[in-house]
Order: sequence, then structure tokens, then C-alpha cells
Amino acid sequence: MSHDSTAAPEAAARKLSGRRRKEIVAVLLFSGGPIFESSIPLSVFGVDRQDAGVPRYRLLVCGGEDGPLRTTGGLELTAPHGLEAISRAGTVVVPAWRSITSPPPEEALDALRRAHEEGARIVGLCTGAFVLAAAGLLDGRPATTHWMYAPTLAKRYPSVHVDPRELFVDDGDVLTSAGTAAGIDLCLHIVRTDHGNEAAGALARRLVVPPRRSGGQERYLDRSLPEEIGADPLAEVVAWALEHLHEQFDVETLAARAYMSRRTFDRRFRSLTGSAPLQWLITQRVLQAQRLLETSDYSVDEVAGRCGFRSPVALRGHFRRQLGSSPAAYRAAYRARRPQADRNQDGDAAPATQGTVPSGPPGHPGHSMAPALHPDTPLPHQSRRTAAAGALGPSLTASAPGVPGQRGAH
Repeated sequence: MSHDSTAAPEAAARKLSGRRRKEIVAVLLFSGGPIFESSIPLSVFGVDRQDAGVPRYRLLVCGGEDGPLRTTGGLELTAPHGLEAISRAGTVVVPAWRSITSPPPEEALDALRRAHEEGARIVGLCTGAFVLAAAGLLDGRPATTHWMYAPTLAKRYPSVHVDPRELFVDDGDVLTSAGTAAGIDLCLHIVRTDHGNEAAGALARRLVVPPRRSGGQERYLDRSLPEEIGADPLAEVVAWALEHLHEQFDVETLAARAYMSRRTFDRRFRSLTGSAPLQWLITQRVLQAQRLLETSDYSVDEVAGRCGFRSPVALRGHFRRQLGSSPAAYRAAYRARRPQADRNQDGDAAPATQGTVPSGPPGHPGHSMAPALHPDTPLPHQSRRTAAAGALGPSLTASAPGVPGQRGAH
């Protein structure tokens, strides 16, 4: 799933200036960057695959700081070009940044700003979005990054409309992607934009990946967030909400429990999570529905009631918007993917271990068994802040029409 901005036609009309050429792609590397993300644009834009029908790009690998550049496993890299080479590129890719807590070099930020001013397309893969944000290139724009870092990006750069649901976001002349493999999705999208579906499909076949993945990051969302959020008094209200997801209550109820006006509560909640409280509440109800669909035989109507939705229709609508499928289809697909060892001799799914639910999507590296909470069972008092800290994120931006950063997905 991707977002295409309505600003794209205007951005497409911008012309490259000076020595910049559309076919030249500069990849900006930093010391400490993960090698997988760094290698994605090098492979997509730096390998000649004209024999397979893929138009050739000219690749410039640029060091964003003095080398040698150290990367995953202690490897040392020497970039053949420096920041000056960016002045020739029509596209500049920042594949990753070493730390979301440290500022990028100012010289690199200046080079990115200058490239954008001169009409270059700027791309941030995964945590590369933090570099683009530090350069001011994401101000007032929709963007995404790895779901785990999305709340931090939203909190540190409040003018950026962060949407952690998307695999990538195309805002015309500035593009961002989610973590790791989503960088491949965005690079394929760039090839598709430049040279059409046939070229992108040919490249996808050579890379042995889908030419276009459906869905977004929702299936990979965890409930963890930075620990400092758990120390906030608002965490007590969040803990109460999690204990009572099976009840029908609204954001006004949460604001009253926090002894705040609705406006103050919304502002405070957004400052902590980067999300609107209503969308956070809907997301938690959908996550609870996922768990019940995976671990129980409740009907969809019963699941809706146990997750606080006013009707099965409301559950189905929110479930499909967030996960791209109906609750019934999700349950069927989940059970079809379960390992044969988890099934009994009659071919039925073996009951889940009491008190556990899968903490991630089946087949995903993060899939494990974690303590389950029955919707009618309150949290132990001593665990409320811990649970609330985890459940505060990663947050989703509000999906109501007209909210900044929301674009028609395709």
C-alpha cells in the first residue's frame, strides 16, 4: 500500500537545474548505517539489467561524512564519491540513518536541501526519513518510516504527517518508506514511475520479489514504545482503556478520567504518541479483535461485542481499513498458515495454550507467544503502566477525510 500525494503533479513539473540528470541516482551513506538497507538502492539502481528489459540508471555512491564508513558486522566501506557528487543527481536516496537520537551532519543536510531546491527527487528509506525531516524536507508533508520509530518521528517533528501504516509514501518530489524490505517496494515504485509497469515487473522478477505488495505495515505492528511514555500520568488512563476494551466508551470518557477537557486531552495525547486518541482507540480494538480471531472460536458478531464495537458492521469496516481484509478472511488465512504441528490428528486447529496469544503475524520473525488478556479480565495493578506504555504505540494517524497527511491509497 502506498500514498500518492495530490502534490505529485506540481512536483513532477519541477525541472532539474544545473548539471543534474534524471537518470543519475546518488545514494548517500553514513557510518553506522545497516548494510541491508544500504544495499537495496545499490542493487536496484547500480546493476545493469538491460538484458532483462530494465532501463539503466547511473549510480553515484556518496559518503555523507568522512570515511571509512563502518556498517553491520564491523565492515568498513569507502564511498567513491563525496557530497559534491550529489550535485549531478536527479534522485538522491538516503537508505538509513545510524541513530534516531543523533543529528545528521549539517553538511549532508545542506546538500539535501540544495538538491531539492534544484529539482532533485529526494528519497528516505526506513530511518532515512529522520535525515529528510532534519533537513526540513518533510515539513507539512505525509511520510512514513519503520513502525517502531514512527511515534518518535511524529513527536520530534510535529509538522510531519507521519503515517506508520504505509509501506511507502510518494509525495511527488519527496518519498519515504517503511523499514527494511519496504525499501525494495519504494525503489520498485520509482522504477515504475520512471519507466512503467513492464520495467518494474521485469526488475521484480530478477529480484524474485512481488512487483507490488498489497497491505501496509499493520500486520507487523507491535505494541511497544519508548519507556519514557510509560512514566507519564496519561498511562494510567490508557491502562484503564485497555482493561475495558470490551465496553463501549469514547474519547470523552478517557478525557474525563484524565480530568482534562477533550481539547487538552487530544493535544496531550498527540504530543506523546503522534496520534489522535480516537484512532488509537480504534487501533487497539482492532488489535484485540485480531487476537480473538486467532485464539478463539467466537463468531465475528461476538468478537465485535467483546472489542467494544457498536456493531459487527463497525468492526468489519475498521478491520478492513487497517488490515485490508475482512475478519472472517483474516481468521481463515491465519488458520491456513498455522504449522501442521499445531493441528490435532483430526485436522482441526489445536487450541491455543491457555493464557497466551501470538504477539505477531504468523510467519513473521517477531511471532511469539505472549501473555494474553481476556477482554473481561482486568490488568494486575502493578502491570498497568508497563502495559499502557506498550499499548500507546505505534500510533496511527486519524483516517477521517480531510485529515492532513491522508491521501488516496492504491
